[in-house]
Amino acid sequence: TESHFPVNRKKIINAVIQALSTKVTAPTEVSVTIVGDRRMRQLNKQYRKIDATTDVLSFPQNDPSQPTSPVVEAPDDVLHLGDVVVSYPQVVVEATEENKLVDDQIVFLVTHGLDHLLGIHHPE
Repeated sequence: TESHFPVNRKKIINAVIQALSTKVTAPTEVSVTIVGDRRMRQLNKQYRKIDATTDVLSFPQNDPSQPTSPVVEAPDDVLHLGDVVVSYPQVVVEATEENKLVDDQIVFLVTHGLDHLLGIHHPE
């Protein structure tokens, strides 16, 4: 998705392709959006009832916690995973704290979000 934040789109696309190539065999579609903290806070409040910002959110097309797998054959033979939303301001803070490049932190969060879309979750 177009963003007014300075991100390396090619690096993100390549990371998504690489991550999916090891986990999915079907043609796949996923949306990646980079937003500000105001939008991220709004999404958290609307969908999670949390009035705060976070670094990444994932919105699956199909809920992987339900009996139907997220790997459902769509009529167009494309696996529509869902959306990954990343907060650019949070990325900058985390990258600074971890002494990483901003684009590397974005890639980390996008691939983390992809795992959630695929039903792979971390312990809380």
